[in-house]
Amino acid sequence: MVGLQYDDIMKIITKKILKEVYKPRKKDSHKYDYGHLLVIGGNKKYSGSPAFASLAAYRSGVDLVTTVAPERAANIIATFSPDLITIPLKGDYLKKEHLKVIDTKNVSAVVIGGGLGRKKETLDTVNKFLKNLDKPCVIDADATYAVAKNKKVLKNKPFVLTPHLHEFYVLTGIEIKKMKLKKRIETVRKVALDLKTTVLLKGNPDIISNGKETSINKTGNPYMTVGGTGDVLAGILGSLMAQGVEPFRAACAAAYINGKAGDLAAKEKKVALTASDVIDKI
Repeated sequence: MVGLQYDDIMKIITKKILKEVYKPRKKDSHKYDYGHLLVIGGNKKYSGSPAFASLAAYRSGVDLVTTVAPERAANIIATFSPDLITIPLKGDYLKKEHLKVIDTKNVSAVVIGGGLGRKKETLDTVNKFLKNLDKPCVIDADATYAVAKNKKVLKNKPFVLTPHLHEFYVLTGIEIKKMKLKKRIETVRKVALDLKTTVLLKGNPDIISNGKETSINKTGNPYMTVGGTGDVLAGILGSLMAQGVEPFRAACAAAYINGKAGDLAAKEKKVALTASDVIDKI
């Protein structure tokens, strides 16, 4: 960070972001006042990803989470906690026929991608779903591979992409790993501007941009390379958007919260840290 000059469109995220996104609740608040999040993910092999996202979403303040996953994954997820509502889809992976049973009418926001896998039919189904979606959405993990084939589904919608370095390459064809930070920041900003969406590039630091505003997040640590911490981030982000926080601000806050929770967990666990430990510290 030494010697890097920050301009007017870019700032470092601090804990002040928490007061921006978490307002005092009214005494007469009711269920659904603070959102209903739909999490779509998983396949026959992977059940942990949508479970982590769903549990992290609850810890971040959303009122209700519904998790939709292929049958085996949904049934496993239901055993994790009585807080979780699951809807099982017939079969081993997401298919186009499932779109008729995935209801978004009464949800506030969506998280899609974790553990879905990359079968062609699944990726095509993701794109068809996103094309018709008008709700805020976190596009994570395998869903990134879908939109890389059809970026038009992103433009001018309240979506946030959450790629790590390789997924950013899949999405853009740009190798960003060896770039100096200043160049990396400008690249993320330009991609967000071109795609007309919000991008949260996971890394050290995280870079968040909607093409107009750009911020970096410095919370987080090397112990968070363990599987599942990205799913936790997606769940926090989806929760905030379901509560009505606009995409860029929600992405900034989610990056800060996820990293800070990871820092608290790392003080105790170090190399033994797991995604569940991060959720416990939210």
